[in-house]
Amino acid sequence: MKKKIYCHFFQKKMTALNHKIYPGKLGEKIHNNISKKAWNLWNKKQIIFINEKKLNMSKTKHQKILEKKMINFLFKKKKSCKEDIEKY
Repeated sequence: MKKKIYCHFFQKKMTALNHKIYPGKLGEKIHNNISKKAWNLWNKKQIIFINEKKLNMSKTKHQKILEKKMINFLFKKKKSCKEDIEKY
């Protein structure tokens, strides 16, 4: 049976990620509080963001920009995030 967690993004119990997908304390927080569905939604959103902003992920500055965007998307739910959910 798949592990269930309370997903901070969707505000309900959902299927957990299979493994830790991000390093450090933030990775632990994501693993324990973000569902597989929310993470997949973020993956789609980050591709769009990287392309729109022409980020170079080999640059530390650009990695930090994306990390901040990820935190805002996953943990600081806003009206724009709800609109993103409806698109998928």
